[in-house]
Amino acid sequence: MAFLGRAMMNAGRVVGAAPPALGTPGQSLVNRGVLGGRAAFPTTPQRVALRTSVSRATQVVRAIAVGDKLPTATFKYFDGEGGMKEITTEQLCKGKKVVLFAVPGAFTPTCSLKHLPGFVEKADEIKGKGVSTIACVSVNDAFVMDAWGKNVGSGDKILMLADGNAQFTKAIGVELDLTDKGLGVRSRRYAMLVDDQVIKVLNLEEGGAYTVSSAEMILEALQ
Repeated sequence: MAFLGRAMMNAGRVVGAAPPALGTPGQSLVNRGVLGGRAAFPTTPQRVALRTSVSRATQVVRAIAVGDKLPTATFKYFDGEGGMKEITTEQLCKGKKVVLFAVPGAFTPTCSLKHLPGFVEKADEIKGKGVSTIACVSVNDAFVMDAWGKNVGSGDKILMLADGNAQFTKAIGVELDLTDKGLGVRSRRYAMLVDDQVIKVLNLEEGGAYTVSSAEMILEALQ
């Protein structure tokens, strides 16, 4: 499984890299001085490709930041009685202090041995600081998230949220493309403190690295 960690970190460097300076979106390449004149302007298919490239670059740099309000998204999870439920970001966070942390994948080594267990261990301390809910987010289905939570022993300490279609992950700009490794689109690792739907603390990792998104770092922020 060591290749997974390397792949996540390498992919993270790509995601986090600064996009090429293409100028202001909507400004033609001729006006920018990139090309000498109309004779050198690319054909229609090339223009489409360039526009797509600019659009993708814009998406990369629009990761959510401290002070932003969480976008609307819906997660799935299993309740204590084994029923599948849905919850929106508004239902989860409105009028509450919430910790959200994300992992690139359920049952993967770092996520299973360090990240999730760390929050399970520190859950009582974190909630003792006024946090009403601690939730783990991953681009997996609700069945996998439920099984993983039971395997790690999260119990009722951690709400295991499935972002199966990466709706939330893409909305906050932290998707991690691991399709070359057969893992599809996943999420960068992070931990955030949200107060009434607004991000107060955001510890966002490069890809799947595990350096700033631990439960201990969130506890420090809550002091």
